[in-house]
Amino acid sequence: MIKVLQSENSLACDFLAELRDVNIQQDSLRFRKNLERLGSIFAYEISKTLKYKQEEIVTPLGVAQCNRLLNEPVLCTILRAGLPFYAGFLNFFDHAQSAFISAYRKHEKDGSFDIQLDYVSSPDLTGKTLILADPMLASGKSAELSLRYLCKNFGKPTDIHIVSIIASAEGISFLKKNIPRNATIWVVAIDQEMTAQSYIVPGLGDAGDLAFGVKGEDN
Repeated sequence: MIKVLQSENSLACDFLAELRDVNIQQDSLRFRKNLERLGSIFAYEISKTLKYKQEEIVTPLGVAQCNRLLNEPVLCTILRAGLPFYAGFLNFFDHAQSAFISAYRKHEKDGSFDIQLDYVSSPDLTGKTLILADPMLASGKSAELSLRYLCKNFGKPTDIHIVSIIASAEGISFLKKNIPRNATIWVVAIDQEMTAQSYIVPGLGDAGDLAFGVKGEDN
């Protein structure tokens, strides 16, 4: 299942427009804040799909029947661009456990590259809801490899939500063929083109560099 927030007008569309804008991008604080805001919007939308239980809540004037979240999801993000995006989810899921993945592109001489996982930390995922948040879904290989590693080493979740702000059509097609049936893909927008270096067009550029500064080269 694929959920595209841009299919309906909301503030998510406005925040995405600011993230894409080359002039507004000069303000890294605002860029990070918009990533966080969209994380919170996704958290709210995903919360509608989760399970709840009814509890009696004592008020100053009586007792109210309220629906409370049954189980908090596990939040996972791919470093480094995912950190502000992840913070938006954490703003809503107060008691969620967290997983973190460090992934990078290992480039070959012919211009091709493979995705390498450098560090993975996660709680037990068995029977839980997993939210994997990464702002950009280009080829889809980072998300697929991360998800496969998590399920193999930390248990199989009951439900999976893969969440990105912008996805390429190619990345969506790849994930549809390679992720479990219990996974839902959430995006604000789907862009149709991708460069040979797996950058989404029109996209927004390198989210990590825009949020935290341009990476230096290893000596």
